Amino acid sequence: MTRPVLAVASECVPLVKTGGLADVVGALPRALADAGWGLRTLMPGYPGVMAKLGPASEALSIDNLFGGPARVLALRHDGLDALVLDAPHLFARDGSPYLDAGGRDWPDNDLRFAALCRAAARIAAGAMGGWRPEVVHLHDWQAGLVPEYMAADGTRVPVVMTIHNIAFHGLAPASRMGVLGLDPARFTLDGFEYYGQVSALKAGLVGADRITTVSPGYARELTTPAFGMGLDGVIRARREVVSGILNGIDTGLWDPRTDPHIRRYQTPRGKADNRSALRAAFDLPDAAGPLAVVVSRLSQQKGLDLLLDAVPGFVAAGGQLALLGSGDRALETAWARAARSLPGVGVRIGYDEPLAHRMFAGGDAVLVPSRFEPCGLTQLYALRYGAVPVVARTGGLADTVIHANDAALRAGVATGILHAPDDTRALADALEQLIALHADDAAWKRMQGNGMKHPVGWESSSRAYAALYQSLVA
Repeated sequence: MTRPVLAVASECVPLVKTGGLADVVGALPRALADAGWGLRTLMPGYPGVMAKLGPASEALSIDNLFGGPARVLALRHDGLDALVLDAPHLFARDGSPYLDAGGRDWPDNDLRFAALCRAAARIAAGAMGGWRPEVVHLHDWQAGLVPEYMAADGTRVPVVMTIHNIAFHGLAPASRMGVLGLDPARFTLDGFEYYGQVSALKAGLVGADRITTVSPGYARELTTPAFGMGLDGVIRARREVVSGILNGIDTGLWDPRTDPHIRRYQTPRGKADNRSALRAAFDLPDAAGPLAVVVSRLSQQKGLDLLLDAVPGFVAAGGQLALLGSGDRALETAWARAARSLPGVGVRIGYDEPLAHRMFAGGDAVLVPSRFEPCGLTQLYALRYGAVPVVARTGGLADTVIHANDAALRAGVATGILHAPDDTRALADALEQLIALHADDAAWKRMQGNGMKHPVGWESSSRAYAALYQSLVA
């Protein structure tokens, strides 16, 4: 018998994606199906989502959801059991899910995602009739207010809150409590108050029965002021219900043997052909040194400013870099300038999913110099496609890559290179090690092979989530 779970998130592959959150939310239902848990995923009906919908039925109608009528549509889409909140007054607008066309946060984001949470609470209470979840699984701040609304309704269903990135709190002025339909009595240190503001993420953390993060390393880091982003005290206070469950990747979508976007399977000859195609795509000349790739949001968190300082030395030593990403406008400009001034650097501003697949297939190495990284999926794609990850020693990066120190190289178990985070010199040293290892053909091929055999799917993590759900409903 399949046991029902309501997942709530702001994005989900294959309907909408701005980052790794969508990949994880989209992969979990498939990963947990074999364990007997049937996830239905509630997400907002952005224009891009609505345009992709096929036949759908109306599962719930809401006369007035924060200023306008709304409905929840139920459908199957590419294997996903989806619930879509169709609320045009909140979501039918140009821009990204979170930003307007000018790159600024929508001023009513607090209300938009409060509506998602309010609809989720209605579903948890049984408003969809014959379907009611045994567990509610929330993802990041956009789903954080669900426990508040469930408590207001008197609904008692176990709640899991997963932190994908604690840097984003979903803050709103205290004056918005009335508009958001929140109980002012809960605006306390033990409730959703955060330095005089409403924190949607904190509401989820204090209201959930269990809290998970997306790697064991990140779970430990969040208890410290350096990584807890002002919520480390909340995490420490709830330490007994916090656990880290490592993300996986969809090994069906990311399979170098069947990937329709790449030229050749990842044999040595296949890597060479894919590398040549990638160099052509980025207007890079043939070279003997390693071709490193970056597929990333351009932000301070991702350490791409540090890489700007380290990349001239890497290129001078014979390396090349192909970068695909968008985000911070100053970083976009700086990387475009680097591509013009350094002959070994190619840059594409934006995001292109097929190109990302070709970059993992053609790159010799993948660089992830993040200052902090809850889990990271990029290094997992790299391992799967025979690209050696060069990553900061933080969060899930440190949990998934075996550093090529002398002991690991002698034992033949190394899969990548780790370096201290937030340190340009350490990153430059790691790039020097990359060039040296790439020149050692035997050691390099062994690392590539180790990476391609490394488990990167959802097998063990899905069992951990299934056990967590079971513990809540037992």
